[in-house]
Amino acid sequence: MSESSAEAVVVDAAASVALASATGAGAGWRRATGIAGAAIGVIAAGAAAGVALERLTVGRGMRQRARLALDSTGPYGSLRGTPGKAYADDGTELYYEVDDVDPEAVPALSPRRRRLFGRKAPAPVTVVFSHGYCLSQDSWHFQRAALRGVVRTVHWDQRSHGRSGRGVRQVQDGVPVDIEQLGQDLKAVIDAAVPEGPIVLVGHSMGGMTVMALADRYPELIRDRVVAVALVGTSSGRLGEVNFGLPVAGVNAVRRVLPGVLKALGQRADLVEKGRRATADLFAGIIKRYSFASRDVDPAVVRFAERMIEGTPIDVVAEYYPAFDSHDKTAALVHFADKPVLVLAGVGDMVTPSEHSEAIASLLPEAELVLVPDAGHLVMLEHPEVVTDRLADLLTRAGAVPAGATVGGYGSSTAQPG
Repeated sequence: MSESSAEAVVVDAAASVALASATGAGAGWRRATGIAGAAIGVIAAGAAAGVALERLTVGRGMRQRARLALDSTGPYGSLRGTPGKAYADDGTELYYEVDDVDPEAVPALSPRRRRLFGRKAPAPVTVVFSHGYCLSQDSWHFQRAALRGVVRTVHWDQRSHGRSGRGVRQVQDGVPVDIEQLGQDLKAVIDAAVPEGPIVLVGHSMGGMTVMALADRYPELIRDRVVAVALVGTSSGRLGEVNFGLPVAGVNAVRRVLPGVLKALGQRADLVEKGRRATADLFAGIIKRYSFASRDVDPAVVRFAERMIEGTPIDVVAEYYPAFDSHDKTAALVHFADKPVLVLAGVGDMVTPSEHSEAIASLLPEAELVLVPDAGHLVMLEHPEVVTDRLADLLTRAGAVPAGATVGGYGSSTAQPG
């Protein structure tokens, strides 16, 4: 299937869904939601429609068995910590987990290091991880494993994602989510899980936007308590200009119909979810293309990403989508100007292109900018060793871990000679 013909199919399917919604034709819904439920759902989930897919040459039954095998053997997303709950201003329950420091994992400080830090031990720091759209806290699996026991970490699920509750304002009042709300949600998690002490904020994609919204709304928190920030595969604005690797005509066509289609799909979530399950192979192909850039990604990692995105209901996809076009937190970046900042992106990211990270770094001259070749949007899963290494360096510069502590890709910790 060519890119242009695939594009036409998806736009036609989107139009069919919108028409069926307007006329109340149930049969039309059932016909259209098969492909639109998968393709349009994945567009908003951080992929895009109109994608040229490789023809599938393996039987469907074999592919289903392979997915089950990967689900049963893949260790990804299995890490758990001490659970906790915070409550947003509208009453939404926000689930988080805490991994505490293991004293045996952190090396004792030599007198030289005591002088370096200016105290008997570095200040206790908590690293708060915020995940992206249609993912969950488990998307930080590799970084969590590497830092486990070395530094206190908090991992939380954004509203309506993972183990957090459905957004109360969205369910009761039909109000779309905005990035400002996510910043307030993050503040509620910090108040509950990190009521005192220094903080390092780490955000991927929508999670990075959440961090910016927090800074915009609570600059005093950034000034007084945040000691470092990592922004991974994210954007401070102008997301409406992203073309997802499509020709201009295709992007414009999709954008014309997408808002209305997503709204219609969200109102018929039960039918759409059936369509997504029925077209799992198409769904998987789109996810892989827009999540990863390298050809040799571990199939278990790819399947892990699929599960997270598949687990996001279409009505949640729909209620979040409008937030991205209106997102603009460029002015909030000034609050990070005097902090150690890591800005990292995959060169092959088609969802939040690396140019957006370069734009952020241009406004933060002291920030470390890392562009990872052969990496897509889920760079922390695709090249976990690079992300973990740069994050560990940021934490050391911020005094979050002793200079003698090193972390391995899967959570080992060793001490350098004093």
